[in-house]
Amino acid sequence: MANLADFSGTLVLVGAGKMGGAMVEGWLGLGLDPVKLAVLEPQSSAQIAALARRGVAINPGGIRAASVVVLAIKPQVAPLVLPGLRAMINRSTVVLSIMAGRTLAFLDDRLGPAMAIVRAMPNTPAAIGRGITVAVPNARVTHSQRDVVGRLLSATGAVEWVGDEALMDAVTAVSGSGPAYVFLLAEYLAHAGVAAGLPAELATRLARATVAGSGELLHLSDLDAATLRENVTSPGGTTAAALDVLMAKNGLGPLMETAIAAATKRSRELAG
Repeated sequence: MANLADFSGTLVLVGAGKMGGAMVEGWLGLGLDPVKLAVLEPQSSAQIAALARRGVAINPGGIRAASVVVLAIKPQVAPLVLPGLRAMINRSTVVLSIMAGRTLAFLDDRLGPAMAIVRAMPNTPAAIGRGITVAVPNARVTHSQRDVVGRLLSATGAVEWVGDEALMDAVTAVSGSGPAYVFLLAEYLAHAGVAAGLPAELATRLARATVAGSGELLHLSDLDAATLRENVTSPGGTTAAALDVLMAKNGLGPLMETAIAAATKRSRELAG
C-alpha cells in the first residue's frame, strides 16, 4: 500500500464530487498531511465543511507552483475552468485529469504548452477503495511525477499504466462503464428469480449476495475467471444447463463484445 506521509509541496484538487471526495479520503487515509491539500469546490456541503475542520484549505487564493493538480470536474465545464488554473501550474507541476473523454491534447491546449499531464480513468468502486484506474502520461511526465501520481491513484484501488492513449476508449468501455454491467447482471438475475417463482425481496437478496460474493472470490483467488466458472459447473447439472444458454452462439459472449464495441465507439465520439 502506498504511503503519502512524505508528500511534499501542495496538492490541489479541483472538484470534490463523489470521485474527488473518495480520492481525498483515500489520500488522508494514506497519511497525507491535510495542510498540504487544497480543494477548489464552489458547492458548499457538509463534506467540504468537515474537510475544512480537518485542516484542508478550501478555495484558497494565491496558490502558485502546485506540485500536483488533480482535475475531478465534469468534462463539460472544463473549457471554462481550466484557463483559470494556469496561475498555479508551472513546469514542475504534474496535472492529473480523471475527466472522461478529455484527451491529453485537449488538456495541453487549455493549460498551456510543455505541461506534464496524466490522463486517468477510474471507476466507481473507488468509493470503497476497490476501484481500478488506468493512466496514460504524456511525454513530459518524469519518473518521479509518475511515481507520485501512481501513489495518489492507488489510494482508491489498483492502478494500471498504458503508453497508448488510444486504448483509453476501450478502457472506458470495460472498466469505466463496467460496474454498470455488473449491477445490471444483479438486477436481471433478481428479475429472473422472480420469474422462476421466488419472492421479489428474496430474489433481490440472493442476486445481490451472489454477485458481490462471486466478485470477492474472483478478487481473492489466484484462479482465472474461466477456471472458477468451470469449478462451479458439474457436467449435466443445473449450472451447465444455464451456461448452455449463456454461452450459446448468440449468447452473452457476442452480446458483451457488441456492448463494449458500442461503448468504445461512443467514447471516441465524445472525445472528438
